[in-house]
Amino acid sequence: MNNLDILSWLNINAETHQAIIKLGINLGIFVVLALFSAILGRGTPTLISLLVRQFAPKNFTQIYENLLVPLERLFRIAGSLILIRLSLNFLQEYQDLFIFLQFFVSLAVVISIAWLASLLFRQFILVYGIELINKLGREVDELLLVLETIANIIIGFVAAVAFAQSQQINLVGLLASLGIGGLAIAFAAQKTLEQLLGTVVLYLDRPCLPGEYIRLPSGLFGRVESIGLRSTKIRTAAKGTLMIIPNSTMAGLNIENVSRGRKIMVLLYLDFNRQLKQQESALIEQVVKQSTHDLFGIDPGSTKVTLVDSENHLASRVRITFFILGSSENSLQLRKRLLELANEKISQKLKSHQIEFTMEEPTIYVDSPVTL
Repeated sequence: MNNLDILSWLNINAETHQAIIKLGINLGIFVVLALFSAILGRGTPTLISLLVRQFAPKNFTQIYENLLVPLERLFRIAGSLILIRLSLNFLQEYQDLFIFLQFFVSLAVVISIAWLASLLFRQFILVYGIELINKLGREVDELLLVLETIANIIIGFVAAVAFAQSQQINLVGLLASLGIGGLAIAFAAQKTLEQLLGTVVLYLDRPCLPGEYIRLPSGLFGRVESIGLRSTKIRTAAKGTLMIIPNSTMAGLNIENVSRGRKIMVLLYLDFNRQLKQQESALIEQVVKQSTHDLFGIDPGSTKVTLVDSENHLASRVRITFFILGSSENSLQLRKRLLELANEKISQKLKSHQIEFTMEEPTIYVDSPVTL
């Protein structure tokens, strides 16, 4: 049976046959371009680096290395997805297939760009935000993390609007219809919505997570077992019984999260190529304590400076220990960045007194156990 007999048996005419061949060719071209885009996208950081070094001012090179180099992997992903989206135009002739693929590819592009913008803003805060606030004479505190959250909300909103526009979705009309429907539901199920809103607040604010130990104003202390749609289940520490509290009630309580009371011990070693005099040891201790006393996030009074002489008494080593406090990974990263700036301040002050030293790298961080 030849090809013509097979086409006749399948009731496929010559015109349909040509259309199938053309579709297969276009799909093949798209697959090849998509693979080429994935390979070419890996060179996105290199391309950006060349453009910066060629056309940007010299001062911008340092900014590029501080902000963009740590995010090279995400730049590769975003660059590859953008090129794949452009390659998709070869399938515009087949509207149904094009619309189907374009939805998911465009969504991936928007998410990758939004994620990149969020991490870029965080990197800016850690590298330049702290120094800028110090230059303005303001104290660095958790406000930076609040600004980061607000920026993420704005980035997410802009990304949602951009995606809706690309898909020709009437976002205003959709929100209006949801608002009218929401009013009708609110009157019909006020208590249920109150529980659901409490659940939303707990999931967004995250005062506690399953597995963490918390203490409530009533004196209840226990382990969070689960956070459901309606209530939170807490296993009490003393009796082992299960306490079930509505989420609307939990959202309004002052929750003491014991598990998040993270305390990390920091160890710094300063090596001197000569034996220090007693006055120099006292000066070093004074400089270190002054540089860390008012530093945001350091446990007050925890700084200890210990002089350790070498066996041959020809060199000296100073061990500095203190504790930094934080409730989340982001807050601890902020404190570690502040510590780097404090190290620079210590180095400058000691060098101004003609005291040369080397600092052992990297800085040692040791998790301290939580006291229940």
